[in-house]
Amino acid sequence: MFNEPTLTGEYNVTSSGAVAFPLIGVVQAGDHTIDDVTREITGRLAGAYVNDPRVSVEVLNYRPFYILGEVNKPGEYPYASGMTVDQAIAKAGGFTYRANEKTAFLRRQTSSGEHSVSLRGGRPVAVLPGDTIRVGERYF
Repeated sequence: MFNEPTLTGEYNVTSSGAVAFPLIGVVQAGDHTIDDVTREITGRLAGAYVNDPRVSVEVLNYRPFYILGEVNKPGEYPYASGMTVDQAIAKAGGFTYRANEKTAFLRRQTSSGEHSVSLRGGRPVAVLPGDTIRVGERYF
């Protein structure tokens, strides 16, 4: 009808959090839940373009997170949903013998500074896509 034989496909989210979708244009996805994006696309397709649209949204790939400092294998790692700082350190091969195992530093992609995270007995701290974790040296 609109020269769009199928709307099914994989769409990339830009660094500004937008998705370009056929027929309806740009949809904001950044800082929105999957349900929010699904409702937005369904609402914009309904009536004007598609009768009874059925929209399904899923995230195929997240931005990686980074871990630096006193871990055995510092570098870039793929993000997994629900990951904590402790799990990220384990993924990087654990601490080196010089590591401060009580505190790490976390910088969110959305902030300019880093803040300390307790690694002993506190609540688990979630890692988000794009975060940078730094494990410092201990001082005897």
